[in-house]
Amino acid sequence: MRWLWPAAVLLLAALPLFPSLFGSYAVTLFTLIFFYGFLGQAWNIVGGFAGQLSAGHAAFLGIGAYTAALLSVEKGITPWVGMFVGGALAAALGTLIGFLGFRFGLRGFYFVLLTVAFAEICRIIASNTDTIGGAVGYYITFTGDPRQFQFQDARAYYYVALALMLAATGVVAWIARRRFGVYLIAIREDESACEALGVDTFRYKLLAMMLSSFLTGVGGAFYAFYLFSLQPGSVFGIPLSVEIIMRAIVGGAGTVLGPILGSFILSPLAELARLYFAQSGWHGAHLVAYGLLLIAVVLFLPEGAYPRLARLFRRRAPQTP
Repeated sequence: MRWLWPAAVLLLAALPLFPSLFGSYAVTLFTLIFFYGFLGQAWNIVGGFAGQLSAGHAAFLGIGAYTAALLSVEKGITPWVGMFVGGALAAALGTLIGFLGFRFGLRGFYFVLLTVAFAEICRIIASNTDTIGGAVGYYITFTGDPRQFQFQDARAYYYVALALMLAATGVVAWIARRRFGVYLIAIREDESACEALGVDTFRYKLLAMMLSSFLTGVGGAFYAFYLFSLQPGSVFGIPLSVEIIMRAIVGGAGTVLGPILGSFILSPLAELARLYFAQSGWHGAHLVAYGLLLIAVVLFLPEGAYPRLARLFRRRAPQTP
């Protein structure tokens, strides 16, 4: 089975080379799948492995997006550099949130509320700061210059999003096979027992929060220069955080491939449902269908889709004597 994953990557890389079979709409759809898979993997580090349910990851995405956009438009710094500056600022905010939450022992819903509060603070600040567009939003002029993270061919965004998703998956796979990942899983299962055994739970949770927020901030640059407009209500809003979380939960939080599978399930479903109900005149009905699917997943696949599929394949695999 080791050859399966490289073959899947090669197939995904080759699909845009056949525009007659893989049209522009498919390129856009898969770009969104890869991008949300990347964001789901970033959240998976702190939410899936460490078990710290952050519902404010949109704040890190927004900081990365605004930072890369402002550095590019106002200072002429290429977003290929600005994305890492935005990631560093997002990591700084993640460190602050993690320090406050973990130092004072906030867990469960209390930590969720803390992350949501910081995301709302970022939204309010962005909405009332005229230098970044305020509530109207910040807009980027399209030039088509690849040095400014702008491409004439939409397939370039496809490959950048694919690279981001693969890079985040590599980071998560590396964590899962190191002591760092073992400690995070142990903290998720029983933090008190870990502390009794001498594990520095504060340190490892804070490291997970820093890495997760950094990756999410890097993704903010892609978000900014793929959409070319930033509205505080959308970039820092809770719905975007929920979109990120759902990819990991539906696919299987705490697993390496769960967020990717969740993105392949939810992203096409959300897009197709939106188009279908919009054409039928049922505006907003796609959210109802989306919610029903999530309820079904929680009821029948509480561990996520990937663990269930993995068990199914293991049962059907031939047993070696």
